[in-house]
Amino acid sequence: MRILHTSDWHLGRTFHGRVLDDAHAAFADHLVGLVAAERIDAVVISGDVYDRAIPPNDSVALLDETLRRLTERTRVVLTPGNHDSARRLGFAADLMGERLLIRARMGGLDRGIVLPDAEGRDALIIHALPYLDPDAARESLPPLLADRLGERVGDDAAGRPGEEGTDGAPEGDGGTGDDRAPAARLPRSHEAVVSAALRLVAPDLARLRSGRSARLPSLLMAHAFVVGGRASDSERDIRVGGVDSVPAGVFTDLGGSEAAGTSGGLDYVALGHLHRPQELARPLTPGGEPGPRLAYSGSPLPFSFDETGAKSSIIVGLGPQGVKSLERVETPVIHRVATVRGTMDELLSPAHDSAVGAWVRAILVGERPPGALAALKERFPDLLAFSHEAPARAQRERIAVTSAIDPMAVAAGFLADVTGRPAAPSELAVMRGAYEAALADGRSAR
Repeated sequence: MRILHTSDWHLGRTFHGRVLDDAHAAFADHLVGLVAAERIDAVVISGDVYDRAIPPNDSVALLDETLRRLTERTRVVLTPGNHDSARRLGFAADLMGERLLIRARMGGLDRGIVLPDAEGRDALIIHALPYLDPDAARESLPPLLADRLGERVGDDAAGRPGEEGTDGAPEGDGGTGDDRAPAARLPRSHEAVVSAALRLVAPDLARLRSGRSARLPSLLMAHAFVVGGRASDSERDIRVGGVDSVPAGVFTDLGGSEAAGTSGGLDYVALGHLHRPQELARPLTPGGEPGPRLAYSGSPLPFSFDETGAKSSIIVGLGPQGVKSLERVETPVIHRVATVRGTMDELLSPAHDSAVGAWVRAILVGERPPGALAALKERFPDLLAFSHEAPARAQRERIAVTSAIDPMAVAAGFLADVTGRPAAPSELAVMRGAYEAALADGRSAR
């Protein structure tokens, strides 16, 4: 089986005010062409399809058209991320055909998808986890664990109202007379809710593999910050309760499930959330064997100036023994991004000619001459961000401003402190004119 792994499209996003619709459309064309050229058996999209819960109409239209084109050529499995609205993205999911599978509800965590190969034989098991927000999932997962596994979730011993106290007994109802048992909740962390979801996956994976003459490989989709991943400046913070990461080991022991051993384990974890393409170190099984391969496809476009590396999707080859191959395919570059840093003379020198034509962030080091920003905009027509690192200066002595001090001396000192240089005669003249005009206005108002 050849699976194309992608994520974090963020349709509707802008880059420092620049619309990315043309770049997203070019990526969609690239993806459709790649599916046809590489004979892809399925595309998996691991969350953050949209950039916000209520996307622009043009973004909805582009996704609609892209999914139509993809499903004409292959199957697509799609899950929501933390930027998406799971309810909106999953609308009418149960009515869609077998070519498009959207898994947006937690009730489907333990319903694995068995995909056929080109000959129609069962060839791959996919479990698709939507983004699991701890505040919501810690309450909605315990009933599933109880119903499907008979697992009673122990509360987090925090003794909060409506939870169990440290001795395991329900706390009092505050004198209301209501003796109903409080709802069980998982600990408030991403590790807790992802582990719980994996405990639901484990017995289903064992069931789907049971009784077959050949082992079916397993792929799991997840949208999370896994320990060891390198973030960039453009991901939205998903910390909840101070805990935002998931240890890689939970994908090896399937959240501590008793069925982890009989399930046969995961082979590939198709991750979304981090925008840098990267493969994580493989966690080890209790027996010291390498666990599943975990990789982020990364976003198809750069969304911050620190994302200057190549963007890509991943083609994963899977067979009975697991992952046979993993190939990154670079996505087309419509808008280059570049950061230039240096003194004014350095920024205007030929050393930065390669940044001309890119979307540029300029960092000016040292003194800022008059008209610096205008000169840089002429040098780099697509200058989108600018910052100034003033030269280091010795700490100036604090002077108390009183009526005995010449206001012009105070203003000139302030200008010198901010710019790192003495005020020019022309600047002193402007300040003198402003000061004298203010004095004249004050006298005329009397």
